[in-house]
Amino acid sequence: IARELVNRIQNIRKESAFEVTDKISIVVENVDEVLPSVEQFKDYICTETLANSLNVDVISALSNPVSLDIYEDLVVNISVSKLN
Repeated sequence: IARELVNRIQNIRKESAFEVTDKISIVVENVDEVLPSVEQFKDYICTETLANSLNVDVISALSNPVSLDIYEDLVVNISVSKLN
């Protein structure tokens, strides 16, 4: 799950035309199947995506969420913002 999140976040960065060196902030929807991976691999995800922060929150707290199909029936919403 962590590797899939990294891949999808990198795709979001590319689609959003972020520079390779841009720092980002990530908020992931609080989904039971995703939470353990985010907690365990938080440093890995942040390092690979140049994120200064990675938080888990409810869907209503996400700004401009993107829906990601992680695998089969697992869908998670995520918000990626460029930091100034």
